Amino acid sequence: MAKKKNKKPLEDSPTKLLFGKKNYIFMGIGLFFILLGFVLMSGGGSNNPQIWNEAIFNFRRIRLAPMLILLGFAVEIYAILLDPDKK
Repeated sequence: MAKKKNKKPLEDSPTKLLFGKKNYIFMGIGLFFILLGFVLMSGGGSNNPQIWNEAIFNFRRIRLAPMLILLGFAVEIYAILLDPDKK
């Protein structure tokens, strides 16, 4: 006859998070850069479609905001790959 293994209920086992505190800090920093990039990219529209607004082609929307978004994604990847137990 097969032996039955005594399994502990899930309530008795301690809950361990998937990532460490350092990972979550870096994820928050990456999320901040992504949100900041999208906020800087927004705007520049016009209420009247007959009037052309040249502000959509400025440095902030074309260069700075996409670079901040890419930087945020790079920080997110680093946060996922970071070993929280390493000193």
